[in-house]
Amino acid sequence: MSKPVCAVVGVGPGNGAALARRFSKEGYALALLARSTGFCEQLAAELGDARAFECDASLPESVERAFSRVAEEMGEIDALVYNAGSGTWGSIEEIDAKSFEMSWRVNTLGSLVAVQNVVPAMKRKGGGDIVFIGATASRRGGAKTAAFASAKAAQRSLAESMARHLWPDGIHVSLVIVDGVVDLPKTREQMPDKPDSYFVSPDDLAEISFALTRQPRSAWSFEVEARPFGEVW
Repeated sequence: MSKPVCAVVGVGPGNGAALARRFSKEGYALALLARSTGFCEQLAAELGDARAFECDASLPESVERAFSRVAEEMGEIDALVYNAGSGTWGSIEEIDAKSFEMSWRVNTLGSLVAVQNVVPAMKRKGGGDIVFIGATASRRGGAKTAAFASAKAAQRSLAESMARHLWPDGIHVSLVIVDGVVDLPKTREQMPDKPDSYFVSPDDLAEISFALTRQPRSAWSFEVEARPFGEVW
């Protein structure tokens, strides 16, 4: 029997890699999608049953091409984790139209096209899992998050619309709100005085994300939060 296939969009050394490793551990074959495939190829070699695919989430034609290749080379997708995110920081006076549009393209348009490419197969199978990695910015617009917050808010609303439409077909659409600083080498450099408890562990975020795909259908969650106890909320 062939392995189920999980596609992770937006694979880097942080959350993306952790998500891929978690699903691989549970017996999934992994399609690793990113704008640059260098890291994905290394990760694919580590995981074994995994392949790297070039995918620019801001370009619908690139997303469609990537998912077409995944279907041809690995088979139909059983789980999709959309981790691609574009963070443009600045106030309404500091950002420009191009950066605003790019944030929306990566966070919202890319997620729409990705889901449209996996839903037909999931419906044929009678089920599937779609997990979005979101952000607290989707709930509030900070002075410096004019582009990012609006894009993440649009993504959250889109995901909720998808959930209401697709749940009856057995397709569990869910959203993980990341409320905190992800533990990465660059964030540790920027915040050398912060303790371990200040950061969101990518492995722990991946654990939450995978757990969503194992919930019983009578008690599905749409939105859960990943927040270290020290975060103000």
